Amino acid sequence: MSIPSAPEPSAPRRPRILVDADACPVKDEIYRVAARHGVPVVVVAAGFIRVPQDPLITRVAAGAGLDAADDWIAGAAGPGDVVVTADVPLAARCVKAGAAVLAPTGKAFTEADIGMALAVRDLMTDLRAAGEVTGGPRPFGPRDRSAFLQALEQAVRRAARAVAAGRTGPDSRAGG
Repeated sequence: MSIPSAPEPSAPRRPRILVDADACPVKDEIYRVAARHGVPVVVVAAGFIRVPQDPLITRVAAGAGLDAADDWIAGAAGPGDVVVTADVPLAARCVKAGAAVLAPTGKAFTEADIGMALAVRDLMTDLRAAGEVTGGPRPFGPRDRSAFLQALEQAVRRAARAVAAGRTGPDSRAGG
């Protein structure tokens, strides 16, 4: 299987959804929104992951390296793409590359708030390393799934409009 990458600069750009799939709880929702809009999905994981047989869905086994899947996604993400990840450092890399980035809860990571998200993540990591019990995130629930569906729908529409208009700057992002 060939590994898809970012299109050449001269190639016509079309929105796509890049999924950090190893622990993604909303893959089925992503597939539904992508099918509704005819948007390709690239499902990236460290190793083999089952995906539906659909010409719009491509699977990438990035390898077992520590951040192989993250590195692949960050290298491929760019303007007009929607990235789905709960990984804050990966989200920061993708925002910097110009992609719209959503957490599985529907929260958009933007240039305006990614610095704070990284700082909070680093603080919590330091607290856990010092032995503090931080409790972790609340359980993923139906409200999160619903918020994600709404946010992804909006992000895909925004990306498609921006690509069609030849705009792939900050206003084409999930939170822009």
